[in-house]
Amino acid sequence: MGITGGIAAYKAAFLIRLFKKADAQVKVVCTQHALEFITRVTLESLSENRLYDAVFAEQNDYTTEHVALTDWGDVFVVAPATANIIGKLAGGIADDALSTSLLAFNRQVFMAPAMNCKMYEHFAVQKNLAFLKSQGVHIISPAEGFLACGYEGRGRMEEPETIFAIVDAYFAAEESPLKGKKILVTAGPTHESIDPVRYIGNHSTGKMGYAIASELLRRGANVTLVSGPSNLSAHDMIDFVPVKTAQEMFDACMSIFPETDATIMAAAVADYTPETISKHKIKKEQNEDALQLMLKPTPDILRQLGKIKQKQVLGGFALETDNEEDNAIRKIKSKNLDFIVLNSLRDAGAGFSVETNKITIIDNKHQITRYPLKNKTEVAADIADTLEKYFSP
Repeated sequence: MGITGGIAAYKAAFLIRLFKKADAQVKVVCTQHALEFITRVTLESLSENRLYDAVFAEQNDYTTEHVALTDWGDVFVVAPATANIIGKLAGGIADDALSTSLLAFNRQVFMAPAMNCKMYEHFAVQKNLAFLKSQGVHIISPAEGFLACGYEGRGRMEEPETIFAIVDAYFAAEESPLKGKKILVTAGPTHESIDPVRYIGNHSTGKMGYAIASELLRRGANVTLVSGPSNLSAHDMIDFVPVKTAQEMFDACMSIFPETDATIMAAAVADYTPETISKHKIKKEQNEDALQLMLKPTPDILRQLGKIKQKQVLGGFALETDNEEDNAIRKIKSKNLDFIVLNSLRDAGAGFSVETNKITIIDNKHQITRYPLKNKTEVAADIADTLEKYFSP
């Protein structure tokens, strides 16, 4: 771990603890300014290793400590990363313990920037970050919020739990057969406009689809998320495609699908859309007795993908209220799916607008796996496990 001279240095203590709890070995390299914010005793006590902060310190274990450390480490996490260390690495400058160590390190580097929002937005910092990204450095983007300097904006170091999860995902991805696979995920509802104000929709929040996309990203996949309207945010490493209507989702999926290795359709796509959309708001007084809408079917995205499927693994969702498994099995055949994820609105804690789900996964050989009620993050892992089987040697 590299620590630089910013107020967020105190968060490094929490990050070290997270790595230690996960049975990782941690050695810390810091700048002299970092020790203005966090003490040597704290860092050495938490890491259970000697701190490296000076190239020519008498207590160093090796005369070339920066080389020995970088031979030892599997990943290098710099948190917080100030504008100064970002600029040094981008420019190839090595004038202290941390910068020399970074230049000697030839494995995966993670940097979590932390600075004043005006500094973060400066063209020089943005140029350096873009260059480091192009060279394979994983930049963990800072969050927005109140900063220690009194400003409010983007520049606050991401929380230790998030940084740990990203590094943990890196190791998980190294072992996953999904690493490098191109996977399309759909999520959320679609909104079918009636007039400029109203639409036909459903209760989907997108939570399940977003959780699946995040889990696949964690396993090293290249994920494209096509999402209907949702209040959720996708990870910045996910290729995010926002859509509104069923037709827009159909067009996006048809364009992306041929280049994918797998697709999981978790979106709750409207089955019908108004035949005509009023250009003006429909007034209630014009329809005092009843408002009649003529609806037409929307494109069946999953069925069409099944028709053009070649090498892709195709998974769908089925939300049922009656004859659940029979209906799901029929969908597998009629839509040429490899597997389907079934959930029932009759199960408490499953379905829309909740944090949990209870699923059954059925494959095209009618093998059925039933799962208990779980958090949607855990459900996403079960679905990813199923997908991995199709790519395992």
